[in-house]
Amino acid sequence: MRDDQQQDLMALVPGRSGEAGPSRRLALQTALGLGYAAAATPLMAQTAISTPADGLTAGEVRFASQGFQVPAYRAAPAGRKDLPVVLVVSEIFGVHEYIADTCRRLARAGYLAIAPDLYARQGDPKAYGEIARLMSELVSKVPDEQVMGDLDAALQWAATQGGDTARAAITGFCWGGRITWLYAAHGPVKAGVAWYGRLEGAKTALQPRHPLELVSGLKAPVLGLYGGQDTGIPLESVERMREALKQGSTAARASEFVVYPDAPHAFHADYRPSYREQAAGDGWKRMLAWFQQHGVQ
Repeated sequence: MRDDQQQDLMALVPGRSGEAGPSRRLALQTALGLGYAAAATPLMAQTAISTPADGLTAGEVRFASQGFQVPAYRAAPAGRKDLPVVLVVSEIFGVHEYIADTCRRLARAGYLAIAPDLYARQGDPKAYGEIARLMSELVSKVPDEQVMGDLDAALQWAATQGGDTARAAITGFCWGGRITWLYAAHGPVKAGVAWYGRLEGAKTALQPRHPLELVSGLKAPVLGLYGGQDTGIPLESVERMREALKQGSTAARASEFVVYPDAPHAFHADYRPSYREQAAGDGWKRMLAWFQQHGVQ
């Protein structure tokens, strides 16, 4: 396992303080957006947020991308058109209940939110009970180029479903935070919000470049929301990125970081022990304000 993967693993395996709550029982459901990945245990049912779908059009859909039918979870205000679009990119655990709920929260804020299953060609994250195996056997096998194409196709699908893709944004968590930075350099979005996404690391044939190397080509400003106690993403990495952004494109120079000093990795993940309610709530408000500031809504 590479050093950066080892750091990610350490950050993702929380201490078992507090009540663990139900674990693998909730991971048994197989439909997209239901249950939780077994590798994400212990689960904290007492803090997991549940957003109702009444008044929303929500559930699993599929769209064509690169000769493949990509499953996705989408949520949008029912009966409305010309909606701003938010691409939602999951953590390593895939599109499970937490990501589906995040889409419903965005829908209640007036967005068409779509979370593609970007691992679908390589496998099912729910089939893994160990984070180390999930990362080495599935996540590391997903090419960045494939992900960029699938996100492009998700936007194209959204345009046929009442979405206004001239007002599009992207947000992602952990693995999806890194993808958010990459897509802000690649795709037609007006803004991005990256939640504790890796900024630099070892290069591979499938992940040839990292956000730190892309600042000169950043096309959309990104708000980075990071934890000061994140053992997988040192603050030194955040500072290197912050300095690089100052020398980057116009969008790079407009990008910002917010670091929550006492927050660990995955502080927005309300179903895990890493959840920090205050930082998560503040970050959510900042995300919505960032989208509005940059013309998404």
